[in-house]
Amino acid sequence: MAFDIEMIKAVYAKYPERIAAARKVVGKPLTLAEKILYAHLWEGDATQSFERGKSYVDFAPDRVAMQDATAQMALLQFMQAGKDKVAVPSTAHCDHLILAQNGAQADLKSSLTASGEVFNFLESVSNKYGIGFWKPGAGIIHQVVLENYAFPGGMMIGTDSHTVNAGGLGMVAIGVGGADAVDVMAGMAWELKFPKLIGVKLTGKMNGWTSAKDVILKVAGILTVKGGTGCIVEYFGEGAKSLSATGKGTICNMGAEIGATTSTFGYDDSMERYLKATDRADVAELANAVKEHLTGDEEVYNNPEKYFDQVIEIDLSTLEPHINGPFTPDRATPVSQIRAEAEKNGWPTKVEWGLIGSCTNSSYEDLSRASSIAQQAVDKKLKTKAEFGINPGSEQVRFTADRDGLLKIFTDLDATIFTNACGPCIGQWARAGADKKEKNTIVHSFNRNFSKRADGNPNTHAFVTSPEMVAAIAISGDLGFNPLTDTLVNADGVEVKLDPPKGDELPEKGFAVEDNGYQAPAEDGSGVEVVVKPDSNRLQLLEPFAPWDGKNITGAKLLIKAFGKCTTDHISMAGPWLRFRGHLDNISDNCLIGAVNAFNEATNSVKNQLTGEYGPVPATQRAYKAAGVPTIVVGDHNYGEGSSREHAAMEPRHLGVKAVLVKSFARIHETNLKKQGMLALTFANEADYDKVQEDDTINFLDLDQFAPEKPLTLEFVHADGSKDIIVANHSYNDAQIDWFKAGSALNLIKAKAK
Repeated sequence: MAFDIEMIKAVYAKYPERIAAARKVVGKPLTLAEKILYAHLWEGDATQSFERGKSYVDFAPDRVAMQDATAQMALLQFMQAGKDKVAVPSTAHCDHLILAQNGAQADLKSSLTASGEVFNFLESVSNKYGIGFWKPGAGIIHQVVLENYAFPGGMMIGTDSHTVNAGGLGMVAIGVGGADAVDVMAGMAWELKFPKLIGVKLTGKMNGWTSAKDVILKVAGILTVKGGTGCIVEYFGEGAKSLSATGKGTICNMGAEIGATTSTFGYDDSMERYLKATDRADVAELANAVKEHLTGDEEVYNNPEKYFDQVIEIDLSTLEPHINGPFTPDRATPVSQIRAEAEKNGWPTKVEWGLIGSCTNSSYEDLSRASSIAQQAVDKKLKTKAEFGINPGSEQVRFTADRDGLLKIFTDLDATIFTNACGPCIGQWARAGADKKEKNTIVHSFNRNFSKRADGNPNTHAFVTSPEMVAAIAISGDLGFNPLTDTLVNADGVEVKLDPPKGDELPEKGFAVEDNGYQAPAEDGSGVEVVVKPDSNRLQLLEPFAPWDGKNITGAKLLIKAFGKCTTDHISMAGPWLRFRGHLDNISDNCLIGAVNAFNEATNSVKNQLTGEYGPVPATQRAYKAAGVPTIVVGDHNYGEGSSREHAAMEPRHLGVKAVLVKSFARIHETNLKKQGMLALTFANEADYDKVQEDDTINFLDLDQFAPEKPLTLEFVHADGSKDIIVANHSYNDAQIDWFKAGSALNLIKAKAK
């Protein structure tokens, strides 16, 4: 029996009428993405056709999912919303605050001690407000959602950029900041700019060493980290139908790395098989009844160029395994070319670690295929030359894999089985020796490989590939190893070759678990007390941000002009900083410490214009705040790429930054800035970025006339008295301008609740 089955029944009951209304106003065949979007309009049946990439639209998502690192701030905000219970099914998952170091049991025990205060807070808030709670060790949020909550044709938002994983079961699942989640949990509409559509036609069928991971690694190479911004990617074709549901999830999951709003697949037999295998035959039966509405129209897939804004075609039969990196997930290299690329670029070819897991690749199928390579190593008398670590995706996957002997195969190769949690993928890895900052290479099946992300070492060259390729490369210890052609020498001095991986889409004996880690909330949470200690350094109740005074911002100073890639990891690092995700003031001490200062090419070193001295970014900004001096941040392209963490917006807001002016934004970060009452602006002329000088004083000339589709004018006064007038574009609509005026979107929610 599925969770929230009555909600799913209600969604499907509306589908025929909603799709008919959409078809009438759009006047053409519909993609799957359009069907799901139009079926979830806040207003009900569609009465108008929306313009892709331009129209702001209110939606009614079916559910909300939150992971522990972001749930803290989301729920601290929800506590201010004046609501007794969440308005839609919602869940909180404890998966980020578990450090990978010694192995599952020891690591879980130490994490329960280290982060017990946060886990207890999340448990009590969940209990009070009707939120399902998944305990530490239950699994990674996106694997748990796929196993328990995702359903074809549904719409979900989640406080993690990889919420998009649920597209593997045909959802439109979108990563957001906590303030967006608060809107939905409070029973309000959720706003999104109607996305553009990218169609990816998959032909042929995978064979040999190629996996679903290679599809998205290839797509990332084509579209780059910003090529999917503002778009939904819809996969279709016979090749799409040949993929497993978890393989589809892998592809959708890493769609976050191309900036896509989300990715999805049409409902098919593999999804039905997965639903039934995960004890949701009732959902499969409901989906089958509206099957025609849970995929794109046939005319769309027959003539995709007419219905998508961009079309990509990939032949799975000829697709080669890929290895992406280092330092960016879109640097795509086929395995046959990786040795030459490494030699040309000076990448270390000795591999120190191979890591399998993360929300991208930790399913039973992933472990099954990787274990088939590990078993060959045992059988052919090979030993891993790199260290080897495994993070199962959920307790259900771990228990089943252990029952079926898969985990023993890994431990026979001296692999460490870590907790069912994110671990190294998000920097929760106590890697021995990382503090030495030595140049080295690791390979993993994760989704991101930004500098410092996994282990805090800026010189770790991290490469993204499939679990089976991780296993092969870890065994060889050589980044340039190509298992399709190369041989290895075993303990007897004999050359042996690894055979292509084999694995089971689903466990032959079915899934099993003794305790999946779920805790249902109290029926009536009114008597539940949520305690936040005033002297806690982990949790801090929020104070509302001050509303705008209606005047132009004048006399502002430049905090930092960020150069090059500036992701949310650069703006608000994870790793050891995760422990402060529920304490806004403490975590603000990591604000922009990873951003590269364009004037000295250093990180965490900016000029304090009050003293003329250089110092850390947070300390400099605190000095400006104490002196009542407003500041702005200037940035490059795709600013805020990566995680959905709204801390990257809340920290500068808390410290007194008024505006962020960049060449272009990543979607989620731009929205997060707006939600927190900040100005998210883009250069009308990108070349104006070069005019910004270190000692500038900035004056807004027409902020008092702030209006939709009306650019703002800023005066940059240089140290020598000369000036540059810079025009800044914005994408604020009337409602978003109201957020700015009120000080934040949450301030408006609270005002309406009174």
